[in-house]
Amino acid sequence: MDLQKYKNHLFQTIKNKLTEWLSLKEETVLAEDLYRFLHSIKGTSGTLQLDDLMQISSELLSKLENEEKKKWTEIELNNFLYPLITLIYKHENSGNLASLNNKVLNLKAPLIQIIDDDVSMLILLKDVLETKGWMVITNTNPESAVKQYFEMKPDCLILDIQLPQKDGFQVLQEIQNDSEKYFIPTIMISIKNNKETRIRAYQMGADDFFKKPIDMEEFVAKVDRHLQRKKIFDQFVLIDELTQVYNRKFLMDNLQRFFLDFKRTNEPFSISIIDIDFFKKINDTYGHLMGDQVLRDFAQYIKRNIRSMDTIYRYGGEEFVIVFPKTTSGDVNRLLTKLIKGFSQIEYTHKESSFSVTFSAGIYTVKDEFVTLTEAFKEADSSLYHAKHLGRSRVECLQMTSNVYQKATLNISIVDDDTIIRTLLSQMLESITIDNIHLNIKLFENGPSFLNSEHAKEDVNHFLILDGVMPVMDGLEVLQKVKQEKNAHRYKVLMLTGRKSQDEIERALRLGADDYVTKPFNVTDLQVRIERILNMLK
Repeated sequence: MDLQKYKNHLFQTIKNKLTEWLSLKEETVLAEDLYRFLHSIKGTSGTLQLDDLMQISSELLSKLENEEKKKWTEIELNNFLYPLITLIYKHENSGNLASLNNKVLNLKAPLIQIIDDDVSMLILLKDVLETKGWMVITNTNPESAVKQYFEMKPDCLILDIQLPQKDGFQVLQEIQNDSEKYFIPTIMISIKNNKETRIRAYQMGADDFFKKPIDMEEFVAKVDRHLQRKKIFDQFVLIDELTQVYNRKFLMDNLQRFFLDFKRTNEPFSISIIDIDFFKKINDTYGHLMGDQVLRDFAQYIKRNIRSMDTIYRYGGEEFVIVFPKTTSGDVNRLLTKLIKGFSQIEYTHKESSFSVTFSAGIYTVKDEFVTLTEAFKEADSSLYHAKHLGRSRVECLQMTSNVYQKATLNISIVDDDTIIRTLLSQMLESITIDNIHLNIKLFENGPSFLNSEHAKEDVNHFLILDGVMPVMDGLEVLQKVKQEKNAHRYKVLMLTGRKSQDEIERALRLGADDYVTKPFNVTDLQVRIERILNMLK
């Protein structure tokens, strides 16, 4: 007997009930109704030989017997029924999920940026490269692509020569001007394969060149090789190319030594994490070239004004770390406060404008042998965020006070008409932790309810996960309106699109979406992708 239609009917019935319960606002569900629902699923699933469904319903029933709750709210149901919600999602998308990439992304996966206005090619390359377990971000617009390059700091750049507004050579020149001291393997691709084009690509700084149409097998092999070269290069370099101070790798090696020395000598040492104030604004207003100049000047200014036994390291972006041996928090606080004042008196000029720069710092002094490197670093980082919260251009050490710093807020919105998807994504996001950032997550079942919400209008950074196809107002219309708002610069947008919706992907990218993921998606993969993006947006 063919049981498939009965199985499908059961799953649809379960989904309908979950959708009803998970859409409750103020109302509650009685415990006896929840018990009957799960008991019914257990009985029917066993009859239909749905072993996984029977197992989940049995486990939930067991947990329910230990619960004393008489009434269940929407949030409580959301958490309690999550295993069942996940199973429903997998059943609904079983055919498509089976064909997805088996390699699961991890947070340290190489990041590849593709810039190409040919969306068909862009989608193809992204799909092929992500089957290798690499994370790929895309862009069709040369202007926003350069900005994306500096924000996301890819491990490999793939750049088409034929682009609108400005060609690939101009984009590469712009990037090279601003980051010529960084080693980022660059592959140029083009429909033109004449000798002059190839030579020019190499002269401009490309590491490789591919003619369209592309031999995918050879292309993947070469990308792999370039990523390996990049990894080897990063492992051996100890000096930051731009600022000429020690880099993050050397810092982590040295910090271990400082902790060992402390255990041997019992002499305290201090760690300070420093961040240049409003650095993004400097880049946005005066360009990355000026931003790099500030970074260079800052690093060298600090280096000149600390003791020879102190060491400055570039931690990443505009963040630096200084380790002060044999020094307490009070001494470091006084020195850094003096350095803030001194550096702020340096005047930068750009065309007809002038500006000055300040920095903020957080301190932690190691004077307890049981404190770990991770704990000490986290304490210094929390002090830095406290300094930022109090207005910047200052030094803070929470160790010396009883203050508790307030985390910065990142609004996250999930706009999707499918209750199951919304619930899955919210549970996934709730499990993500970003240091010093409070994730303020809200769910919306359609575009208007999101656009009219206070959550959408708040003047804080915002990560928006937007379904492409929705009733009332589709995702592209919502995206267009978001990009017209005065706080549009605060938004990063991830579009959820249909697997075959090339037009939808193309329109989303042209309207300013920062990335896209096709439905159905692997939840673990999506979590890694989002976590990495959120960490880069800190």
